[in-house]
Formats: sequence, structure tokens, C-alpha cells
Amino acid sequence: MANHPNRGNKTAASNPTPEDVIRLRESYGLTQVEAAKKWLTTLANVQKWEAPVSSENHRRVHPLMWYAMQRILEEGAVK
Repeated sequence: MANHPNRGNKTAASNPTPEDVIRLRESYGLTQVEAAKKWLTTLANVQKWEAPVSSENHRRVHPLMWYAMQRILEEGAVK
């Protein structure tokens, strides 16, 4: 499966970095708790997504979840 979006060069369909997640959350002025509520997930998941990649607690964000996270915040900002 050499053409899988999470392998090779980083594309829009790749997993975001912890810095990407932090930047998105902070750009909307949200705490981790507030982001977890908006994204319909747990605080623990947000903390794992934001943990450094080298950390044993790090968890990658699935590209579809990343897309949903962005859309949820964008739509919430319009209202």
C-alpha cells in the first residue's frame, strides 16, 4: 500500500502534527476541555493528540477526524 496518504510525503490527507492540533485549537481560543467538547471526544484524546510525537502518550489524529475538527470549528465561528 505504497500510495497510502499517511506514508511518504506529507499531504493534506496526512495526519496532522501535535503542533497543528495546538495551533488549530488555540486559533479559536479554546482550552483542551472546550475543544474536546466541541470535537465530541475526551480530554485525554486531545491531550494525546497534542503530546510530542516522541512521547509514549502521543496518538495520531486520523485524517478524517482532522478534517471534521477543522469543519466543526469553522462552522461554529460563522454562527
